[in-house]
Amino acid sequence: MKVIIHGGFFSESSTNQETKKAKQTALATIVEKSYQYLNSHTALETVVYTVALLEDNELFNAGIGSQIQSDGKVRLSASLMDGKTQKFSGVINLEDVKNPIEVAKELLTYDDRVLSGEGALAFARNNGFEYFNPITEQRQNEYNEKLNQQNKQGTVGCVALDAEGNIAAATSTGGKGFEIPCRVSDSATVAGNFANEFAGISCTGVGEDIVSGALAAKIVTRVIDGFALKDACDKSFVELQSFDGFAGVIGISAKGEIYHCDSHPYMVWASFDGSLQLFN
Repeated sequence: MKVIIHGGFFSESSTNQETKKAKQTALATIVEKSYQYLNSHTALETVVYTVALLEDNELFNAGIGSQIQSDGKVRLSASLMDGKTQKFSGVINLEDVKNPIEVAKELLTYDDRVLSGEGALAFARNNGFEYFNPITEQRQNEYNEKLNQQNKQGTVGCVALDAEGNIAAATSTGGKGFEIPCRVSDSATVAGNFANEFAGISCTGVGEDIVSGALAAKIVTRVIDGFALKDACDKSFVELQSFDGFAGVIGISAKGEIYHCDSHPYMVWASFDGSLQLFN
């Protein structure tokens, strides 16, 4: 059993040591909780549980504390993929809900599994997801002062391999801040979140770059074709260089390989497979 999580990017020059320490502590706590949960749950259940924990922590740009779009509203996107069933579900630009990853999970049982905007919100309300305002005082102040550029690349994600050998991946984002209203990121697409019986990948970074590189699906396809997970990631990141793509990934393969990499450090991440590994 293995689990790896990420909490997006930050720049050393714009992030003080107190914030760095807080993120290290939060990721270490969450990944250990995730591994404990994985002991008695499936990979699919675990990635939803874990991403919801990340969404509930305002240190990260997903769920509570998400970035605010240029019209003053928060719109959330999240997706889920079950490597066992090959089903993908997601929500795009969902407003006024606490945990978009849980709405994505609800959609897994439907034929129409990716919803956006008003349709996603109506589905959430019809399935018992109550009104929630995710804007924190800090995010509001950043918006008012137009300082969102500091942490514009942010997403959270989780990939898990359970005791039965099944893999799942989940990703959630609050966007990049000050984007055109209803801009679509990679997080609720197979470019940003993908899993099957061979491997699972969750991405973070600039959504447009990740979509242009078809990154998550491309990496997993290379694993299917016989690449080691590290080699599949590294080759795909070399290809990002042609357009200076900004991305980071976490992944696990069915062979138990666990890997993370980024094109423009510094992605924050943590993994647990009986022992803790953490960005520093």
